[in-house]
Amino acid sequence: MNPFIRLHPADDVVIARGQLLGGTPVEGVTARGLIPPGHKIAVRAIAQGEPVRRYNQIIGFASRPIAPGEHVHTHNLDMGPDKGHFDRDYAFGADVKTPPARREASFMGIRRADGRVATRNYIGVLTSVNCSATAARAIADHFSRKINPAALSSFSNVDGVVALTHGTGCGMDTGGLGMQILERTLTGYATHPNFAAVLVVGLGCEANQINAWLATGNLKEGENLRVFNIQDTGGTRKTVEKGIALINEMLPRANAVKREPCSASHITIGLQCGGSDGYSGISANPALGAAVDLLVAHGGTAILSETPEVYGAEHLLTRRAVRREVGEKLVERIRWWEHYTAINEGEMNNNPSPGNKAGGLTTILEKSLGAVAKGGTSNLEAVYEYAEPVTAHGFVYMDTPGYDPVSATGQVAGGANMICFTTGRGSAYGCAPSPSLKLATNSALWQRQEEDMDINCGEIVEGTVSIQDMGQRIFDLVLATASGEASKSEKHGYGQNEFVPWQVGAVM
Repeated sequence: MNPFIRLHPADDVVIARGQLLGGTPVEGVTARGLIPPGHKIAVRAIAQGEPVRRYNQIIGFASRPIAPGEHVHTHNLDMGPDKGHFDRDYAFGADVKTPPARREASFMGIRRADGRVATRNYIGVLTSVNCSATAARAIADHFSRKINPAALSSFSNVDGVVALTHGTGCGMDTGGLGMQILERTLTGYATHPNFAAVLVVGLGCEANQINAWLATGNLKEGENLRVFNIQDTGGTRKTVEKGIALINEMLPRANAVKREPCSASHITIGLQCGGSDGYSGISANPALGAAVDLLVAHGGTAILSETPEVYGAEHLLTRRAVRREVGEKLVERIRWWEHYTAINEGEMNNNPSPGNKAGGLTTILEKSLGAVAKGGTSNLEAVYEYAEPVTAHGFVYMDTPGYDPVSATGQVAGGANMICFTTGRGSAYGCAPSPSLKLATNSALWQRQEEDMDINCGEIVEGTVSIQDMGQRIFDLVLATASGEASKSEKHGYGQNEFVPWQVGAVM
């Protein structure tokens, strides 16, 4: 096996399959010094200012002359003088293809009264504002199988009672973008099929008034949606007691479900990558993309997000847009992010993180080119704003930040009933009420942190499994998990602390 990986004949760099010592022959050149696993080696002389290609795409510009065999990283590669603002050919719709023949697979889902299908069966406790978070958690803790095993002992079909709290809801413009996003997010969770019932606890005087939110979301209080405020109830103790009593009323109805065969077309996956490394775009991300193409062929839906982490690769998505306006909406969101980071005195290349760089990634352009591989090759059907309901089937895009908990929160609000999360550094993450699968990009991570990882895509790097075969494995695991098989993060109890709505605008 070659000690390096070449991704495209026109690339200026190859990737170290493992740690390379100085003097190792690499693609006709000799490695100059120690090259860490997943990092890049120049295969030709590159002049200062010259673009550097990986995936046959520009990942940055040489900040000084680079010799053949030299380690290519942050010391000699950056975004260039224009900070990544070079022209890209968006070629709207140029790569749209005939949809694949429809395939049929099934999983054991929970069919709700309105015809939607759930992969889990929780009762949720949501909050309108940070001020009611403590009371909400106390209500949910009463039903914790670890704290109070008897509380749910008669309700085996209920996966749990979870409190999803947040740090906002007041000190904000009641009509501003931040409030609109929070209202959309809470509406998406309150109506999510993975919740059999939802309790919403407020304080009473907050900016995010519950009654105003109900009206905006076209929601009505009923037996499966109950709302109340601490100030009206008479304090924290009475609030907790009332919440426990209401959930006890909800439990028998929530428990009266059974799993039955359902079409895979009811699965909507939110695609995430966190703690990425130099192998992400080689193994786990393209393998997840292959699984996405399978899901789309079965009528399901996959949501790609994290706009700051597709920056520099958006032109690969616009080529797949089924209509010009779909591609143009994605470009408009890119421009919004350029403006947003600028007014906050930042720049798009403030990502990758230190961990990403230690794993071999250098610029956001390089990271993004690997990240979009999660979306497979299917046509791009629609582009949504954060937490908007996803109504299209197939491969779609949702504008979110790159920060994983915030991004996934928006996807779940939009209807994702599964999350697939690739990682090369070992991100720790779970997601209630939607189960999250973790895909390791390399075998060293798998061996070190197997208790958190659901599947090892490092076998692709080692040459023992193809991307397509790994994609099939992921798809099969998605079906099993959607049918009720617990993911590693669920076994560890992740999910409640990872609810993080996107906070935009001034905190007043």
